[in-house]
Amino acid sequence: MRHKKQQREVDTWDEAACKTLIDQLWSLRASMLENESNLADWLGSVDTSYKASARNLAHYLALRRSDRRPLQEQLARIGLSSLGRAESHVLANLDKVLGILHRLTGQTWEPRSEDEPAGIQSSRKLIERHTADLLGAPPAGRAVRIMVTLPSEAASDFGLVRRLVASGMDIARINCAHDGADEWKAMVAHIRRSAKVAGRPVKILMDLGGPKLRTGPIAPGPTVLKLRPQRDDIGRVLSPVRVRLSTAGATTPLAVAQGQIVVDGEWLGRLAAGDYIDLVDARGADRSLQVVHRDDEGALAESEKTLYLVPETMLKHRRKGGRPRISRLAGLPSKAGLLHLKRGSTLHLTRDGIGQPNTAERRKRNDAVPTVACTLPEVFEQVCVGERVWFDDGRIGGVIRAIGKKGLEVEITHARDSGEKLAGDKGINLPDSQLDLPALSEKDIEDLAVVAKMADMVGLSFVHRASDVETLRARLRELGAADLGIVLKIETRRGFENLPELLFSAMAGKAAGVMIARGDLAVECGYERLAEVQEEILWAAEAAHMPVIWATQVLETLAKTGLPSRAEITDAAMGERAECVMLNKGPHITEAMRTLDDILHRMQSHQAKKRPLLRALNAWKNTKKGGKG
Repeated sequence: MRHKKQQREVDTWDEAACKTLIDQLWSLRASMLENESNLADWLGSVDTSYKASARNLAHYLALRRSDRRPLQEQLARIGLSSLGRAESHVLANLDKVLGILHRLTGQTWEPRSEDEPAGIQSSRKLIERHTADLLGAPPAGRAVRIMVTLPSEAASDFGLVRRLVASGMDIARINCAHDGADEWKAMVAHIRRSAKVAGRPVKILMDLGGPKLRTGPIAPGPTVLKLRPQRDDIGRVLSPVRVRLSTAGATTPLAVAQGQIVVDGEWLGRLAAGDYIDLVDARGADRSLQVVHRDDEGALAESEKTLYLVPETMLKHRRKGGRPRISRLAGLPSKAGLLHLKRGSTLHLTRDGIGQPNTAERRKRNDAVPTVACTLPEVFEQVCVGERVWFDDGRIGGVIRAIGKKGLEVEITHARDSGEKLAGDKGINLPDSQLDLPALSEKDIEDLAVVAKMADMVGLSFVHRASDVETLRARLRELGAADLGIVLKIETRRGFENLPELLFSAMAGKAAGVMIARGDLAVECGYERLAEVQEEILWAAEAAHMPVIWATQVLETLAKTGLPSRAEITDAAMGERAECVMLNKGPHITEAMRTLDDILHRMQSHQAKKRPLLRALNAWKNTKKGGKG
């Protein structure tokens, strides 16, 4: 009796719940169509190939305008779709749920496919088509493309580029913030030639540098060369230190020498294997070097003791039975300038000039505050006291405490207990500031004339608003490259916040995509928000049927050291949800490419976008009671 009563309550509750849900879904449906109408200006400007995608994006924005979790839970209770995986076909998915609810409650339902821009099948075809238009056809057996950032050596080393193509590089990325037009042309020639040899196309993305804020040059540190032999745990010498002695302009075989010094040519010509060189190093310690090798370019000498060499160091050539001859050091490698910063210290960010470290000499003059210039000093008029400043990809953080005619006074608030070293040409991020910078710098405009002739797509760095995209498109039209693909690099908080308008603006062309530039984005939005932000970018791009490039630090440890971290393997697997994964340069890049290829092959059987695929789990298929297979 009790069971029958409970069943009647459930049945009554189900019918009432269904009717309530129908009302809610009709209201949600109306808001989607209303939002489509409100965005008519945007929708009217998109390319024909993106019409359905733009409408779907409008519907998705309406869906996510309010908290839909209560609606999801109610749908889940009666076993219906929770709308949680409807990004690519929002209205069609909602209509399917409405149709089922109408039938459950005995009401008639008329299909409304004329309102629906895309269904589950057609949306998949749209994403595939738009991806192919921008990134090219997928490689055999793998849906996700692999992009590799080319190092400078790619301009002179055809073999390097050929190995990258042979290892599976589908897209080559050239960063226009480095090198120059001649080097880019050489890289492109090597890519095209390697692709022809491999018998498959390789696309080229050329990234404009954009209005990137960086630290200016810093005065070099003291000129000193420290040479130290390798020792075991108890101090015994395992291998002596070796130094190359040469004349100016000679090359150094770094494989066998820890350093190079330039000496007088006539003095060098008298050296022979077995000779000794005496000196007093910078600490006043008596030291000797023995010449172990002599060739046409110079000599190789070694010592079992640590030496500190400075420009004032005098070298005394000692040969048995001969008179000592003396040479002054003609050249030592200069050390890059560095600022040493600690929490609580002050840094002056100036408009121009050479940065000055906090040296002992400056402390004596009561001028101890380190300084460094900013490459875009016009931002100083656009910042406010109390706003945050991050340096070197967020490694060092500070707060603006004062703004003056010469620059900014920044208090360092984030650094390791031991302090941090800041070098020149490092990134500066101002996440709290409302910066108004041109979409294209003067250098970008010059570079674009070269890019338009060689690239398959162009990356728009630090894009903030729709007008940035329109400015780039207008320049491309002037250069006769109106159909060149555009990649929106989302790397600032403003870019993320304005993502919908950026997507609509990008849809005005035939080929467009989004790059999640996670390095700067993490600094701008906060590392704790990065996972959330990149998810939201993936969802919005899927709603727009637009390809995504998963970028920054993918398998970076593996590419640089040859040994991956466990966390970055998992991160690389997440790249399956994008249409392309980007790897940065490194000595072990081909190994990283092989690993990524294997990961992507495995993961594509398990997941497509947010949708899990129920592939047979062969690892568990023989599981039996008692735990024995």
